[in-house]
Amino acid sequence: MHIWHQAVTLEEVKPIVEVAMLHHLGIELVALGDDWLKGRMPVNEKTKQPAGLLHGGATCVLGESLASIASALCVDLTSHGVVGTEISASHIRSAKDGWVYGTCRPFHLGRRNHVWDVRITDEKEKLISVVRMTAAILAY
Repeated sequence: MHIWHQAVTLEEVKPIVEVAMLHHLGIELVALGDDWLKGRMPVNEKTKQPAGLLHGGATCVLGESLASIASALCVDLTSHGVVGTEISASHIRSAKDGWVYGTCRPFHLGRRNHVWDVRITDEKEKLISVVRMTAAILAY
């Protein structure tokens, strides 16, 4: 099922991550399907906590960023905006290096809100975290 408001390619969406937080953390968009979006983030000095593990907050930034971008792709941005209203994360295991990948899929796409499931995995596809994000859809 195709969920995006209009046909879009990964190359058209990639520039979205060139904003302060996403760019600073090195978040990249890597794949786009009919009902999912995938991105990645390096595990490095910008995304680790003092003990050398992937910071849970950085994981949440990856999850919320993917969900927010996906929500924006589902609405007509000339008449609506998207803002995150709730996020929760369950951290299953951590990572010490390499990349983590987030794949975002919808739980619910309503007129007033969207609820997203983002599965964060390591390079070996082991589950790192599960993020759920709710976005409000605002009419201008």
